[in-house]
Amino acid sequence: MKLIIAIINPFKLEEVRVALTEIGVNGMTATDVKGFGRQKGHKELYRGAEYIVDFLPKIRLEIVVANDRLDETIEAIVKTAASGKIGDGKIFVLDHERVVRIRTGEVGEQAI
Repeated sequence: MKLIIAIINPFKLEEVRVALTEIGVNGMTATDVKGFGRQKGHKELYRGAEYIVDFLPKIRLEIVVANDRLDETIEAIVKTAASGKIGDGKIFVLDHERVVRIRTGEVGEQAI
């Protein structure tokens, strides 16, 4: 099993959720986060004063998938989250040893 961590723009969350549901992804966790990458934030103007926004709002998605579903899941995220502009986000893939469904005690892929 693999754990996919995707950092995306907040306005793309619903699009990504729909795309993942369509390919059969059963669940995910979404968390509001702040961060920056190569763009290193940006300048904004508020009531005539300029200030720097170092940390930009993003969404962190965590999705556990079977190994054979990894490529299609990543492809769905990339297709729907990409705007072609700097700051679209990143995807990280980690090995995931074990999943246990608390309610039933199911283990492994049955618990996903």
